[in-house]
Amino acid sequence: MNSHVIRKDTIFKLLDQNGPFAVGETVPQPNRFSPLIRNQVACLKKAHLCSRYRITRNQIFEFLNVGSFADIGRLIEDEKCRKATSRRAYLLLSRMFGIAGNDNECLIAVKNYSSTADGVIRYLKRAVLAPYASYLDMDNKVDTIYDPVELLLIPFDDRYHKKARFEAKRKLVLMQLAAAIEQRERETNIEKKFAGFLDFLNNHVWSTDAKIGEQEPAVLLSRHSPEDFACNEVSVLSWTSAEENNNHLERGLKRTLIKRLWFHYDNRKIPIYVIVRKKESVAKVLKLLRKGEENPDVAVADELGLMGVLDGIAEVRIFQKHLFESAFRAGSFLTLEDVSDTLEGGLHNGNIGSSTNTPMLKFFARMGGMRVEFIIHTNRSFLNYTYQRGVAHSEYEVNRLFDTGVANLLFPKDIYHLDLSSIKDELLHRFRKQIENE
Repeated sequence: MNSHVIRKDTIFKLLDQNGPFAVGETVPQPNRFSPLIRNQVACLKKAHLCSRYRITRNQIFEFLNVGSFADIGRLIEDEKCRKATSRRAYLLLSRMFGIAGNDNECLIAVKNYSSTADGVIRYLKRAVLAPYASYLDMDNKVDTIYDPVELLLIPFDDRYHKKARFEAKRKLVLMQLAAAIEQRERETNIEKKFAGFLDFLNNHVWSTDAKIGEQEPAVLLSRHSPEDFACNEVSVLSWTSAEENNNHLERGLKRTLIKRLWFHYDNRKIPIYVIVRKKESVAKVLKLLRKGEENPDVAVADELGLMGVLDGIAEVRIFQKHLFESAFRAGSFLTLEDVSDTLEGGLHNGNIGSSTNTPMLKFFARMGGMRVEFIIHTNRSFLNYTYQRGVAHSEYEVNRLFDTGVANLLFPKDIYHLDLSSIKDELLHRFRKQIENE
């Protein structure tokens, strides 16, 4: 199940409980001639991971400033030496990830990496895996530790249970991804670009007769097919009209609130429901995991994004023209990259876990020193994206977590005692029931 995540030789191999780096019931003793060590060497050779083992071992020894695994055992017992090792480690990390400032600023940065790592697990427990959250609770001690040295020592400390040792290792891997993401954000100045993108939208795209943040609520009243719950017809009701007709809906009808901005084109007022986002660190870490990539430069191309929903195809085409003209008014040329348009038919080439039947217009707009992802829907395609069987985004969230192998990598069965294949089906059933019956 986790073949996609660990298809390449990356740090994700260290989390594979079916591979040579698996956390065992006990910590192997540092005896090179023991049967356990000989078996591990054989597994490393069979999996062609000898180089990964040597790289990881050397990094551990350098980071902990030791010369052998036996020295790690002595470090665990020596509190004074551990504190000195931690101070040295923070200095090394600050230089590695380009953290400017004093020791306190480095400490704050590392705490943020720890918070992001914990946030990945908490997000999955709160969202996709919410019905099984109690199975996935993190060890309290591991949860509170942010010091990388203290975390790194836990997998070598037999006083800790197997689950705690795995979670310490998992947290370190997630912290490394978080650190790489934060470094890239600093180098690409993403916060400033996001603010600039919002200014561009408010000053040049949306109507200037509206105040910043002003929206007009409306309701999409839609009828859905009993076969696959696809949207057969949709009408837009004003908020006043929707309140007056707030009756219980018969099966197959859905009422969806949207709060819309608007722009003017050829003396027409055109409403558009908009979600503007800057992908947060937790979401970026999960994307790296799904892609099986350590490098955010490769895997995270959609940091800035906008999803827009317009009444129909004609309005979508008008919005495209309006976007070009708005960029020129802002003093920038605009070009579209990686365009995929299936609003009028065709199959969408999506990621693992997504449906190829998801209609949308998707492109990246390069303008003003930014590269922004746009996903544009009509009312009908948006409702299919929200509700249709096999297409709905809530089902996509489940599919991509399990089909990429991320669920199995982060919550292996031998530690969390969950049958992930049956859980996936149960979660899909729950989301489907929630969509169609509420």
